[in-house]
Amino acid sequence: MVNRDTTIRDRHRAAIARNQPPCALCGQPIDYRLPHTDPGSFVVDHITPLNRGGTDTLANKQPAHRSCNREKSDRLENPIIRTSGTLK
Repeated sequence: MVNRDTTIRDRHRAAIARNQPPCALCGQPIDYRLPHTDPGSFVVDHITPLNRGGTDTLANKQPAHRSCNREKSDRLENPIIRTSGTLK
């Protein structure tokens, strides 16, 4: 089990959410006001999962919808779940 510092986690979360970027996995906007249990809510995704050797650094984190992050799971490849067809 990886022991993570909650202060750093909260700082990274705030830094990523600051400009309210879209989901890195599907490209769609994220409603940053949704409650954390909502499938469309903002979560931080580890680009390379921790259990696959990724680091808990800001450079290894990106914004995602809760549902997109769950679908990606701990795979190394980024599945890019583009739904609009406008982003390649």
